[in-house]
Order: sequence, then structure tokens, then C-alpha cells
Amino acid sequence: MSTFESFEFVFMIHLMSEIFGITDKLCQALQKGDQDIVNAMTYVKLTKEGLQQMRDHGWEDFLHLVVCFCVKHDVEVPTMDDMYVPRGRSRRFFAKVSNLHRFRVEIFISVIDLQLQELNSRFDEENMELLICVSCLNPINSFAAFDMQKLLRLVELYPKEFPTNDMTMTALRHDLQFYINDVRQDAKFGDLKGIHELSMMLVETNKHTTYNLVYLLIRLALILPVATASVERVFSSMTYVKNKLRNSMGDQLLNDNLVTFLERDLFSRVSDDDVLERFQSMKTRRMLL
Repeated sequence: MSTFESFEFVFMIHLMSEIFGITDKLCQALQKGDQDIVNAMTYVKLTKEGLQQMRDHGWEDFLHLVVCFCVKHDVEVPTMDDMYVPRGRSRRFFAKVSNLHRFRVEIFISVIDLQLQELNSRFDEENMELLICVSCLNPINSFAAFDMQKLLRLVELYPKEFPTNDMTMTALRHDLQFYINDVRQDAKFGDLKGIHELSMMLVETNKHTTYNLVYLLIRLALILPVATASVERVFSSMTYVKNKLRNSMGDQLLNDNLVTFLERDLFSRVSDDDVLERFQSMKTRRMLL
């Protein structure tokens, strides 16, 4: 209780609350199954700007917020010009610094810098450009996001798949123009909800052979979301399914178990009688189950 009622604890809790508040929109956008890449990248930019604004100009307002909370709940507020005294720890393990240096530099600025560093490493300019270019393939709202220049730029990021010579780029430019005119006039492509549905519809209508270069771009785009929250959940679920008691199961059995585990909400609606009937009909048995 003594720790919970200290100024340092209150300071850190408020700092966590502020950072979570700034990054919440980005976290929610990245965890959606139907991610809007353009909006997600916009949230990345806004989150970085929000954290940088807080780092550069938010100290006074943040400190005032913490002090008001402490005054309201009778928590002792240290004088910022005094030397920092760690609660319950020996002073010899801490550098002799003022409270202002401890709370502003070592905690406030350091934590925000770590957040910015992580965002910059995960979403650098090249990765953001790649994702924004991929979003131009999105078929929602009659392919409203289509942008030929950005798609041509996307091609340049895959030199092994698309040799960047004049003939290839010219052929792709014409291919993209015919493709967008075709799919916008075809009613079958009017209600698609994502790139994965677009790829399936191209195969169903046999247009993937006509626009083979565009189809290759779409396949490359489908490979990118390997780090989305839904895929990470699948890998996390493997630790529950393939445990020490099942460490010798084959790939097919592992796949079947993962499907039933991940889609348990769907399988919970299947009755036991349906399962028994299906299992009984698979082959002739000596007795009914």
C-alpha cells in the first residue's frame, strides 16, 4: 500500500494511461480482421506525431495532471528541485539526480522515446510506402483506392518478380488500365470486401490468366499480412494444441486440431448427433454409434 500511494507509482500509472490513450486507435486498427491499410498507416503517422508532441511540449500539462490527482487523494508530492530519494531502496544504487531529472528525463522522456523507437523500427518510411501501395488493390467501393502510379511503384519494390525494363512497365501499365476498366464494369466484382475475395473472383471468372501481371501483384499483396493479429493468434494457439502430450502428431492432425480450436465458436453450434451421423457414414461399421 505504501508503494501504491507513492508519487512515483501515480506518475507511472498516469504515464501509461496517456501513452495507451495515444496508441489505442492504432492498436485497434491493426487488430481488425478487415484492415484498412490506408487508415492504419494514417494512424501510425498520427500516433508518432502525438507521442512526439507529448515528449516536446506535454511535460507541464502532464505534471499538473499528476499533481492534481495526488493532491486530491492526499499523496505526498515531492519538490522537483530536491534530490531524488528512492522509496524502499538504497541510495547507492541510484545516481544522485534531482526529482525533476528523475521523473522528466529518466521516466517521462525515456518511455516515450522507447515507444517512438519501436514504432519507427516497425513502420519505417519504406514499409509504410509498401503498405500504402498495396492498399491500391483494395476492391471496396468499386476500386476507389486504385492508383496506377502507386501500383507501378509497388512493382519497383519487387525487381525479381517484375524486371524493371521499359517493355515490362509498358505492358503492366496497359494491363492495369484494361483490368480496372473491366472489373469496374463487371457486376461480379461490385460487392467484394477485400483483396482475398478479389483474388478468388479473378480465378472464378478466369480473369487471372488474362491479367496475369495484376494477379501476380495481388498474390504478393496476400503474402504481406503475415504479422497481423489474427495470424499471431494462430501461432499462439499452437502452444495449446501441440503440447508435450501431443508432440508427435503429424501435420494433418495438427491442422485439424487447430481448425477446431480456433473456430470453436462455430463448432460449438454443431450437435453431437450430427458428428456421430457424419462419423457413422464415413464407412460401414459393425454397430451403430
